[in-house]
Amino acid sequence: MTTSSTPTPAASSAAATPPAGPSFSDLPLAPAMLANLQQLGYLSMTPIQAASLPIALAGHDLIAQAKTGSGKTAAFALALLTRLNPRRFAVQALVLCPTRELADQVTQELRRIARAEENIKILTLCGGSTMRPQISSLEHGAHIVVGTPGRIMDHLERGSLNLEALNTLVLDEADRMLDMGFFDDIAYVAKQCPKDRQTLLFSATYPEGIAKLSQQFLRKPQEVKLMAQHASSKIRQRFYEVTSDQRLHAVGMLLNHYRPVSTLAFCNTKQQCRDLLDVLRAQGFHALALHGELEQRERDQVLIQFANRSCSVLVATDVAARGLDIAQLEAVINVDITPDPEIHVHRIGRTGRADQEGWALSLASMNEMGRVGNLEEAQGKQFEWQALDTLTHADGEPLTPPMVTLQILGGRKEKIRPGDVLGALTGEAGFSATQIGKINVTEASTYVAVERGIARSALRKLSDGKVKGKRVKVRLIDDE
Repeated sequence: MTTSSTPTPAASSAAATPPAGPSFSDLPLAPAMLANLQQLGYLSMTPIQAASLPIALAGHDLIAQAKTGSGKTAAFALALLTRLNPRRFAVQALVLCPTRELADQVTQELRRIARAEENIKILTLCGGSTMRPQISSLEHGAHIVVGTPGRIMDHLERGSLNLEALNTLVLDEADRMLDMGFFDDIAYVAKQCPKDRQTLLFSATYPEGIAKLSQQFLRKPQEVKLMAQHASSKIRQRFYEVTSDQRLHAVGMLLNHYRPVSTLAFCNTKQQCRDLLDVLRAQGFHALALHGELEQRERDQVLIQFANRSCSVLVATDVAARGLDIAQLEAVINVDITPDPEIHVHRIGRTGRADQEGWALSLASMNEMGRVGNLEEAQGKQFEWQALDTLTHADGEPLTPPMVTLQILGGRKEKIRPGDVLGALTGEAGFSATQIGKINVTEASTYVAVERGIARSALRKLSDGKVKGKRVKVRLIDDE
C-alpha cells in the first residue's frame, strides 16, 4: 500500500492473533454511530477504511484507489454523515455512481449506517425512472442524494435539485464513470457544487481521466492506493524463435495458446501490419489495424472498438500506436524485434498496468538475435525462451471478444449523452447495466459496447425504441 498521508492511527499497533484491522473506536465518531456500527457487524476496519477514514474525517479531499467490495462505501458514508446537520433539511451530500444498480446498493448501505442519526432522508436519482416522482420527492426535501451523472444533471438543468447547502461530493467508481463517457456530465455537476466542499473520489484503477478530474475539482487531495503486491514484475516476457515464413502464422498460435482478451501486436512496417491483418482474419480472429493511412474518423472507430473489448487484436506500427493508452491489455506481441531498446520497453509497458499482470511475447528470427542481445543488455537480464511447438490450442474454441459495438447515428451535435443511451438500454429495453460496456459519444456518432450474447437483441430494441425521445438509426460494427 502506498499513501501520501501520515500513518493511520492504530494501523501499526501490535496485532492480536489472528490479526484484526484497526477498530472504528480509534476514530473520532459519536458513541451512537459506534454502537450502530457494532450492531451492523462492522467490528474492525478494512485496509481502505483504515487508510482513508482518518484523512476524510479530518476534512481533506481524497483520492482512494480500491477494488469493489473493499468496504469503500462505509468509508465515504462515515465521512459524509459526520459532516451532516440532520436539522438542516437541505441536500448536504451528493454521491455520483456509474449505474442505477450501484446507486441502489450505496443508498441501502447509507441508510443502514445512518440509522444512528434520526430522520436522515436519502434519495436515489437515476435514469430509467420517470422524472415526476423524483421531482416531487425533492420538493419534500432530502439530506443526501445518490444518483447517476446524467439524471443528476437533468435535475440541475430543470432547477429541481439545489446544491447550495452541499458540503460533500463523492465520486464512486470514478474509473467506471469515465469508461462510460461521463466526464463532461461529472464536470457539469461538480461546477454546480459550492467551491468550499469536500470531494472524495474512489476508483479501482487510475486511468488518465482521474488525474484530469482531480486537477479540476479536488483541492490538494491526499492519495491512498491499495495495490496487490506482486513478487515479480507484472509484465512477464517470453521469446520464441521463428523463421521468416513462420512469423505471421505464429501470432495466431500465441493467441490460441495464451487466449488474451485484448492484444496489441506491433510490426515494424505498415506492409507487415497489412499482411498480418490478412492472416489473422483468415484464421478467424477479430482483428483491426492501426496505420498512418487511416482517416481520423476511421482511426477513432478502430480505437473505440479495441478499447471497449469488441476486437481481440489491434495490429499497429509504433508510429500509429503513439499516445495510445488502453486500460486493460492482457498481452503485447512483438511480431518484429525493434532495433531500439527504448521502443521495446515502451511497447511492452502497455500491458501490466495498475494491479493487473500482462504477457509480453516476442518473435525473433536468427537475423534478429543481435537486436535481442541489445535488449537483454539494456534490461540487464537474460530472457526466457520457449519453442513454438510448446504452444497448444487450449480448448479448440475460436478466440472471440466478449463485446460487440453498436453505432448510433447521432452524437454531440444531437446533444446525445452517455446517460441517454444507458437509460434506453436499461429502461424499456430491459438490459442490465452489467451487460453494457463503454459508451463513446463523438460529434456525429455514438458507440456503445454490449455483451456479444445480447448484441442482436440490443440492436433490435434500440432501433425500435427511442433515445432522448427520438427514433435513431443503429448498426452493428463487427470488424469491418
